[in-house]
Amino acid sequence: MASTQEDIGKATAADLEGILDLQAANQITRGGMLSAEFPRARIEAMMHSMPLIVARREGRVTGFLMSTTRAMNADVPVIRAMFQAYAGAEDAYVYGPVCVGQEERGKGLAEAMFAELRRHEPGREGVLFIRADNEPSLRAHRRMGMREVAHFELNAARYLVFSYVG
Repeated sequence: MASTQEDIGKATAADLEGILDLQAANQITRGGMLSAEFPRARIEAMMHSMPLIVARREGRVTGFLMSTTRAMNADVPVIRAMFQAYAGAEDAYVYGPVCVGQEERGKGLAEAMFAELRRHEPGREGVLFIRADNEPSLRAHRRMGMREVAHFELNAARYLVFSYVG
């Protein structure tokens, strides 16, 4: 479980800069594993449509877990490919991306943020993709009880699709 110094909850406008900074620092082009970079306006819209969960330490964003409606990111190629590979339930939502800052990894933050998201979305199916070469994320999500349901390839990368019910 996360350290007692961590605060896990729904993101607010005050968290936006921290989310953007953490997202930028973890892009594939910078050695991270995030497959997309969302602009400020989209993240703000995401915050209003579904729970966007953050972990904070001393007021600083140390992790985030985004969730969106199926329709909100239907224009994102990797999201389209994921739902072509696995349609999911009619009211299924997109889980992710999830990102934990380098210095906070291995402390249970992804699991704590996932538990908070499930508290806000009980009984709904979440669908997510993970790059097949992202072993730490694959291990973490399997540990959280998510099951692999499909796979797809996009831009020469292989992705695994996972599902869970909140």
